[in-house]
Amino acid sequence: MNQAELIQAINAKGISKSISQPVLEALALVIKTELQKGGDVTLPGIGKLTVETRSARTGRNPKTGAEIAIAEKRVPKFSASKALKDAVALSNG
Repeated sequence: MNQAELIQAINAKGISKSISQPVLEALALVIKTELQKGGDVTLPGIGKLTVETRSARTGRNPKTGAEIAIAEKRVPKFSASKALKDAVALSNG
């Protein structure tokens, strides 16, 4: 589901596009800002977004096979809530 489809699905629940689109854009901005600061964002019933630091390591260039240094970096991590996990598990069978 892309952003347009998400907005359309929200509209089907009775919330107009003029409200849902700016709210989604603001939510994305708030989440990005909080994660950039190193904070966590909990979305009740959905899950938690955190920042994880991947340590530096040595990798290989797949084309040449030469070793390369991969620098330490911060990446976003999502952990699904129990409610979301249960909802998905129930819909599968």
